[in-house]
Amino acid sequence: MRAAGRSVRARLRERIAASDPGLLRLTAGLRTVGAIALTLAVLALLRADVHLLVAGAMAAMVATFAIREKQLGAQAVTLALGLPVALASVSLGAVLNARLYAGDVFFVVLIFCAVYGRRFGDRGTALGLIGFQIYFLSLFVGAEVSALPTLCGAIALAFCSSALLRFAVVPATPTGVLLRLRLAFRARLAQLVSAQLDLLDAGPDDMDKALEAVREGTARLHETAMMIQAQLEEGTPDESAARLVQRRIADAEIAAERLGLLLLTARSAERADTLTLHLPGAPAPSVGQPAVPDEATATLGRDLQALRALVLRAGSGDTGTALAHVRNRLLGYRDEENLPPAPAAVQDVFRGIGEAARSVLGLRIALDGPQDESDDTPATARSREELDAEDAAIDSAEEPSEEEEKGLRRPTTRAAVQVAVGSALAIVGGELLSTQRWYWAVLTCWIVFLNTASTGEILVKGYRRLLGTVFGVVAGIVLAGLVGQHTVTAFALVLVLIFAMFYVAPLSYTLMSFFVTAMLGLLYTLLHTYSLDVLLLRVEETALGAACGVVAAALVLPVRTDRRTNELLGTVLARLADVTEAAVGQLSGGPADELLDKARDLDQALADLRAATQPLTHPVTPLRARRHTARYVVALLETCAYHARTLAATAELLPTHPSIAADPRLRGAAGRTVRNIETIAARVEDEHAAARVETGPSIASLLGSDAGTPRYGRITDRVLRHLERLDEAVVGLARPLGVPVAEPRA
Repeated sequence: MRAAGRSVRARLRERIAASDPGLLRLTAGLRTVGAIALTLAVLALLRADVHLLVAGAMAAMVATFAIREKQLGAQAVTLALGLPVALASVSLGAVLNARLYAGDVFFVVLIFCAVYGRRFGDRGTALGLIGFQIYFLSLFVGAEVSALPTLCGAIALAFCSSALLRFAVVPATPTGVLLRLRLAFRARLAQLVSAQLDLLDAGPDDMDKALEAVREGTARLHETAMMIQAQLEEGTPDESAARLVQRRIADAEIAAERLGLLLLTARSAERADTLTLHLPGAPAPSVGQPAVPDEATATLGRDLQALRALVLRAGSGDTGTALAHVRNRLLGYRDEENLPPAPAAVQDVFRGIGEAARSVLGLRIALDGPQDESDDTPATARSREELDAEDAAIDSAEEPSEEEEKGLRRPTTRAAVQVAVGSALAIVGGELLSTQRWYWAVLTCWIVFLNTASTGEILVKGYRRLLGTVFGVVAGIVLAGLVGQHTVTAFALVLVLIFAMFYVAPLSYTLMSFFVTAMLGLLYTLLHTYSLDVLLLRVEETALGAACGVVAAALVLPVRTDRRTNELLGTVLARLADVTEAAVGQLSGGPADELLDKARDLDQALADLRAATQPLTHPVTPLRARRHTARYVVALLETCAYHARTLAATAELLPTHPSIAADPRLRGAAGRTVRNIETIAARVEDEHAAARVETGPSIASLLGSDAGTPRYGRITDRVLRHLERLDEAVVGLARPLGVPVAEPRA
C-alpha cells in the first residue's frame, strides 16, 4: 500500500516537473499571491480602507514580479533600491495628478527612462518597471497629497511582505532552480521515450498523431535543455562542473532525438527525412508492411519501456540489481554481437537505445556523482571508461564578447523613443475617450513593447491583449455580479486570478490578459467604481493603446518584421557555419574548439528567430504562402542545427573514443557545405549577391570508396550520415530563400 502511494506521488511529481520545468511558474504564482495575501492581512488588521488595500495589493504584486535576478543577494539589493523608487514615484504621482499637462509630460519622461533602463540589465529593467507601475498605481487609486503618508506606508509594507516571501517562505536559489530543472529534464525525457513507444505501436491511421507527440516531446526537451543552460553559471559550484552538466544534457538530448528519427525510419516504408521531426503538421511517412518480426517489435517495446524506467529512476537513488540488469542489457546494444536478429533499420533502433542508455548513465554520473559499479558487465564498464575519459578532457574557455550597438541603433534606446511617442499618443487619445481612465491606453502601449523587437511582434501582442481583454470583460461582469460588495470574497478571487495570471503568463499572453482584466473588474467593484461602461471603456482604451503602440513602432525608428527576421536569420546562418566548420575541423584532425558552446549559441540564435517569426506564422496572418515558407525555413534550420549539434558532440569524442578517428579528407569534402551556408547568408544580407549554392557528389563519394563502408573505420557511418543530411538540408534551404542553385558539373 505504501509502495503504491509512493508510486502515485512519484508520477504526480514527474508530471508537475514536466509541465512546469523548474517549478518557475508555480513559484512565481505562490510568491506573488503570498506577498499580496500577507500585505492584505496586515492592512486589514490595521483597519485600512479599501483604497489602501487595493494599493497594497498592487504594490506587492509589482515588488514581486519586477525582480528578475538569479542570485538572492542581487535580488535583495534591487528590492532595497526599488522601495525609494516606488515612494518617489507615488509621491510625484500624487503631486502631479491635479496638474494635467505637467503630469502628462512627466509620465512620458518616466516611461522613456523606464524603458531606457533596460540597457543596464535586470536591475535597470526592474527599477524602471517599479517606477512606471507605482506611478500607474497612484493614478488607479486616485492618490492625493494628504493621503501620502498612509499610502507610502502601505507600499513599504508591500515591499517588506515581498521580501519575506522571496527570501524566507518561497526562496528560489539558482542551485535549487537548477536541481528542479534537472528533474524536469528527466521527466520530459521520459515523456519523449513514451511518445516514441507510442510511435512504435501506432497503426497507419494513428501515425500522424503519434508523430506529432514525438515532435512536441522533442521540442519540450530542447526547451528544458536551454533553460538549464541559462542557469548553469549561477547554479553550479564552478565552471568545470557547469561544462560537465552542459555536455551530458547535450548528449542526452541528441541521443533522444536520434532515437526518434531511427524509430520513424524503422516504421516507414522508406528512409525518414529529419525534417519530418521539426516541421509542424508535416505528414508522417507512408507506413508499409515492414518486415519486422513480431519478436523484434516486442523486444523493442520492452526495451523502450526499460529505457523510460532507467531515465526516471536515474535520480531516485534506486541502485538495485533489477535496474543494473536493465542498464547492462541496453548498454550491450552498443556492441555489434549483442544485437537481436532483425532488419538493419530495426537494429539501428537497438543501437540508438544503447546510445540513449549511455547518455542516461553519463547524465546520472554528472548529476548524482559516482555510482555503484559492482554489477557492471564489460559493455557497461567500457561505457564508464569512455565517460570518465570525456569528463577528464573537459576544459573551460572564455567566451568572446560581442560588440554593442551605439546611439539610436541600440535596441533599448530605440524602444524608449518609440514607447515615449506611443505613450504620448495614447495620453491624448485616452483623455479624449475618458478624462478619468485614460491611463489604461498608456499601460497597454507600454506592455505591448515589452519583450518585442519588431512592428509585427507588437501587432501580434496587441491583438492578443485585446482579445484577452474582451473575454476578460465578460468574465469581470459575471464575477462582479456574483461577488457584489463582499470584500473578503472579492479579494480571495483576486488572489486566485493573480495566481492564474502568473502561472499561464509564459504559456499564453491572451490568457494572461484575460485573467488581468477579470481581476480588474473585481478591483473596480471593491473601489465602488464598477459599471458596464467602465469595463467597455477598458476595451476601448486597450484597443487605442495597442493601436498607438503599432503606429509608433511603424513610424518612429521602425524595425520591420522582415528586417528583424533577416538579421536573426543571418545570425543563425553564421552560428551554423561556425559550428559546422569547427566540428569538421576537429574531425579532420584540427585543434580542439569549444564546440558545445558554439552549438548552444546556435540554439539560442534559432530560438530568437523562431520567436521573431511568430507574426509571420500566426494563424491570423493573411499571407498563407508566406506563413508556410517561414515555418518551412525554421524547420529546415532546426534540422540543420540537429545535425550540426550531433557533429559537434561527435567531434568532442575524438580524444577519448576508440571508434572515432580524425580523417583529414573531411575538411575538403565538407567545405562545400560551409561555403553554401555562407552563400545563403550573403544573399540574405544582400539580395543582389550573385553567388550560387553548389551541388554535386555526396560527401561519402568525395571521401573515396574506402570511407564510410565499415561501421568502425577511420570515420564512423554516423558522421558521414549527418554530414550528408546537413548538406542536403542546406541546399534545400536555398530554394525557399530564393538563392540560385548551380547545376552539378558533369
